Amino acid sequence: MLRSMLTAIGALTLEQSAMDVISNNIANVNTQGFKASRSNFQDQFSQILAFGAAPTTTRGGVDPTLIGLGVRLGSISREFSQGSLESTGRNLDLSVQGDGFFIYQDPNSGNNQFFSRDGSLEMDSQGTLVNIATGYQVLGWTTFKKDGSGNLILDDSGNPQIDTSQNIAKIQLPLNSSKARATSKVILSGNLDSTINQNDTYDMVMSVYDSLGYLHNVTIRFTKGASTGSGTTWNWEAVVGGKVTGGSGTVTFDTNGLYSGATITTPITVTGSEGASNITFNTTNAFDLSKITQMAQSSNVSMAFQNGLAAAAVQNFLVDANNGDIYAVYGNGLQDKFGRIALASFTNPEGLTQLGKNMYSLSLNSGSAVVGWPGSGGKGTLAVGYIEGSNVDMGHEFTQMILAQRGFQAASRMITTSDEMLQELVNIKR
Repeated sequence: MLRSMLTAIGALTLEQSAMDVISNNIANVNTQGFKASRSNFQDQFSQILAFGAAPTTTRGGVDPTLIGLGVRLGSISREFSQGSLESTGRNLDLSVQGDGFFIYQDPNSGNNQFFSRDGSLEMDSQGTLVNIATGYQVLGWTTFKKDGSGNLILDDSGNPQIDTSQNIAKIQLPLNSSKARATSKVILSGNLDSTINQNDTYDMVMSVYDSLGYLHNVTIRFTKGASTGSGTTWNWEAVVGGKVTGGSGTVTFDTNGLYSGATITTPITVTGSEGASNITFNTTNAFDLSKITQMAQSSNVSMAFQNGLAAAAVQNFLVDANNGDIYAVYGNGLQDKFGRIALASFTNPEGLTQLGKNMYSLSLNSGSAVVGWPGSGGKGTLAVGYIEGSNVDMGHEFTQMILAQRGFQAASRMITTSDEMLQELVNIKR
């Protein structure tokens, strides 16, 4: 009876531990990136009252006689299944769809590394990408591959390639930077009046940007040439003056007034503003006149397109969900890649040590962190504008709570019954 009481007391303690785990899960049902835990029970060793015996030729075998001594806590394990994704609309809210973990470092504790599924990021006052809740710095790569001459190696999209052979470090965002794009292509469209006399002229102005975003106005003068049985040729020239130092050629129309060809005799050259490169148009693709017609109506040629952009400052940041590349977005629509977010994976993520603040650290049984980037090595991809919610299943937790409560009640009843039996034993003496 005393043994049954001690067994029941152990069961009470274990059921309370189960309730502690369940209550922690329920308390974190809305915690970003939280992974639910479960308690695993094991039976205690058993007291052997009689050893078994093997069968012989004259009698059968005998099983051992054992009395169990209760239950013990085997382990408390975590379930690293994917949590639900919650839309936030913020470009710097990220969630991992897969097995990866974000890598953080705390600059105030010797740059120790931590791992988390919480990807709620922001930029601090110094432009460093950090976790919103802790201020820990996000780690990744910010260096680019270069060839033997020191030139950046570009990918198929014309962006510099990230050098992932370097060590990961904090990601510094380009604060207060600006960017412009020089004009490299111009398209003119409209009509040149076929009724004007030979050698009459028509002037139009096109505006182009240099590499520093300075706007230059270039006057293009069209002069009607001689007409033949196959059509009419007009001469054009960039009126020299100010920053414009040259440019001339021809544009030809057939007898239907449609464009039939153009030439560039002298490239159009515009001297850039101080510190900027010169602007040069030396091909008919860069200086496109194919959209001009020659009809019997007033001349109205104008600039239909140019691909230059004025200087503008950084307005936003974007993250590529496929590989974690980070881009600065300027007010003029230009984008600059300046880094890549790193992810870590583990042989046994359940072995990580839970530290609080949605952070984990390495343990002896987690294995070392395998560092890569989104989309590589089974680390999953990123969902941009989403955060990962808790993977706690409320229905499951309440079911486990009922089972723990019933187990606790049964163990309590076992103590009460054992006490009554002891009381009866004491009463025998009376």
